[in-house]
Formats: sequence, C-alpha cells, structure tokens
Amino acid sequence: MGGQWLSTVEQTSSGRPVFLPNEIERSLVSAVDLECEDLPSFPSLKSGLLILTTHRLIWLPPDSSSTSTTSSAVAVPLSSVSHIFSNKKSLKSMFHSPRIRFQASLFHDPGSNPDPGPRSVVMTIVVRGKGDCDAFLGKFWESWRGRAWESEASGPARGEDSGSGSGFYTREGAVRMVGVSGILRKEQEMWESTDKSLQEAFQDLNALMVTCVFFFVNVYGLCVCPDDFVVLSKAKEMVMLAEKMRQKLLSGSNSQTGSTNDDELGSKEEMQDWLLSVGIISPVTKESAGALYHQQLCRQLADFVRIPLDRAGGMINLIDVYCLFNRARGTELISPEDLLQACSLWEKFDVPVMLRKFDSGVMVIQNKSHSDEEVFVRIKALVTNPDALRTGISASDAAITLGIAPAMAKEHLLTAESKGLLCRDISPDGFRFYINLFPEINQDDVYL
Repeated sequence: MGGQWLSTVEQTSSGRPVFLPNEIERSLVSAVDLECEDLPSFPSLKSGLLILTTHRLIWLPPDSSSTSTTSSAVAVPLSSVSHIFSNKKSLKSMFHSPRIRFQASLFHDPGSNPDPGPRSVVMTIVVRGKGDCDAFLGKFWESWRGRAWESEASGPARGEDSGSGSGFYTREGAVRMVGVSGILRKEQEMWESTDKSLQEAFQDLNALMVTCVFFFVNVYGLCVCPDDFVVLSKAKEMVMLAEKMRQKLLSGSNSQTGSTNDDELGSKEEMQDWLLSVGIISPVTKESAGALYHQQLCRQLADFVRIPLDRAGGMINLIDVYCLFNRARGTELISPEDLLQACSLWEKFDVPVMLRKFDSGVMVIQNKSHSDEEVFVRIKALVTNPDALRTGISASDAAITLGIAPAMAKEHLLTAESKGLLCRDISPDGFRFYINLFPEINQDDVYL
C-alpha cells in the first residue's frame, strides 16, 4: 500500500508498529489523511492513525488490529524532511480540517522508474479527528530539530542528561532513553562523569604541587625545607591513592565486583542484556497518546505479555503481569486501574491474548490458544497415580506438575472439579483433590 514512494512498516500482532532501535513515540493523532498533490501515483491514505516518533512519521490504517494489514502501514523518515511550514491563520482555515504541510525528499521505486533518485515534494497532514493539531505541530518541530537519528552515531552515552533539559530530548538534542535500558544507561553515564571529575581533580592536585614549589622558591626566594618536601610527598601519595581508588571504581563499574572469573562476568553480562531486552524503550504515555492512551496501552501490553505467557505455560496472574509490566516501563509506571482497563479493551481488538476471570474472582491473562482440556489431561494423569488415588493431590502437587504457581494450580483444580473431573476433601491440612469415580452423576440432580 505504500506505493512507490513510502517505505512499509512492520507491525506486531496487536497492530502496533515495530520501532527502530532507540526510537521513542512522541505523539498520536487519529483520523488523519496523508496527501501529496505533487505525486499522481501517491497512495490513498485516509482516516488512519498517525504516530510521530523521534525518527519517523508512521501512518497506520484504521483496521491496523488485523494481522493481514501488516504491509499497509507506511512511514516517512524525519531525516528526509527538509522544511516544516508554519500554520497560517486565515478565514478559510476556520472552515476546513486543520492541516500541517512539510517538504520531504522521497525515493521512487527503481524497478518502475529509470530515475530512482530523490524527489522533493510537499506533503500534507489533514487532521479530521479531534486531535490537537497545534500541539502535534510543536512536537513535530521538536522531533525534527532533535535529529535523534544522527545522535545515535555518536554513541549511547548521550541518551540521557541528568538534570538538564526536559521532555524526550536533552539540551544537546540527544534523545532520552526510558525504561530499564534508560536507567542502565544513566548509571553508566554517572560512572563516566565520575571518572572525568576524578581525572580533573588529579591533574589539579599535581599542578598545585608544582605551583607551590615554584611559588616558594622563585617568587619569595625561599628554600623549601625537608619537612616541606615530606608534606609534598605525602600529597603525592594521596594523589596516587586517589588514582588507585579511581581505577578500582572503574573496574567495579565494568565487572560490578572486580572478579576475574570469566564465568561470573559472562553471567552478569547476560543479566544486563536480559534487563535491556525486558525494558520497554518507548512506553505508551498519556502525554504522547492523549485520548488514545488506553487503546495503545492495551496493544503494547498484548505485545509485552507474549514472552511471559510462553514461559508460564500460557496463563499468568494479573498481579504478576502488573509487576512485570511496570518494571519494564522503568519510571513510566501505570496504575492498576489503567492495567485493568487496557486488558478489558482486548475484546475489541484482534489480539492473541485475553483476560479471564475464574469463579473465585481471580483474574488471569492467557493466550487465546490456551486449552483447558490439555491442562485437564495432565491433571487427570497426576490424580490417577497410584499414590494419588490413596492420598489425593494438593495445589502444590499440581503446581509442580504444571510448572505454575500454586494459586494458579488451585484455580485449575477447582475448574476441573466444576467440570466433574475431580472431587475434593477439606481437612485441617487444606484441600485434597481426588479423581471423581462417579462422573455420570448429574450434580444438578444429586439430591433427587
């Protein structure tokens, strides 16, 4: 659908775009048309969702929740934008939808045009919804002037600037990092700042020693006594001691404990890589998403829980998801109400996960492909074990077999009981579940 001029954007299973490394979402506007009158072959992009990031303008079709439209999302790199036109207030502008015009260099498909070079065109963003066009234009200017795609070449250390600047950019124009990766980068930058300060301090101490000797001998014509040399030598020893401390700090920042064990260092590097992979680089926020906050939050949450669900066997407690999701978001925490509202919106979108509530009131998140029948088969195999036929099984026994938490295993056992597969015995030791030897008895007619 991108035609011959725009690059396609890969989408996740929930319809969210797949962001580039260090790309952060800035603003969203719904019901947006993307037009270009200079190109007759420009595709028709109507009533879509426009996402502004630090690197691109991403246009998503209105039915982006379907995985069959993954090739219909397109993007305009901010690096190709050469000028953004200011909005001019006029009488005519009061009677049509707000518009944002910018000039960009687009590349034609070389397979259909003998001249595949760039072509400078004027594109128009038509906001037909209720989005704040002026606020979007301001963030568009800020993202374009920030030039985050260029700051990546200078290294990751510029990703944060503690105490200076505001928003998503530092005073130097570097894009800020959020989530766990941002916290780790901020810590690394703190070590580098400490190293620089210590180096300057050591140079100042050495210069001070030389200056003192020169001052007393040459200016006042005084002879430096041996005691003075002792004092200066002690100062030199303090400088050497501080230098050793600095090297120790730097080695500690690299190996955390200064250990030379290769296996230990390898495991810590793997842990850091795992934390970086878990951290969400661009979490959805109320500032960036606006009225679409919960809608975009539910899509991002659906993408996030995919890996935890695979590790938990297809079902995970909602409380555990809340802790994992907030840990990955770093400082951009969400409330339990926001999480519950985002999960409740999954029914309206074609996502592979769902929110489930057991009869006991426990809420979980599970894959739509998760089958209770498969769990019941494993429970039946466990409860028909010769030892289990005599003593029964507990929630802990089922948790070990199913590889899940005891609370979740208990919910599965209670569900199997409601289906007539199990029966239970309540004793001071707790619940014990046994195989139901009378499955033909209708529970509704048990008293008849």
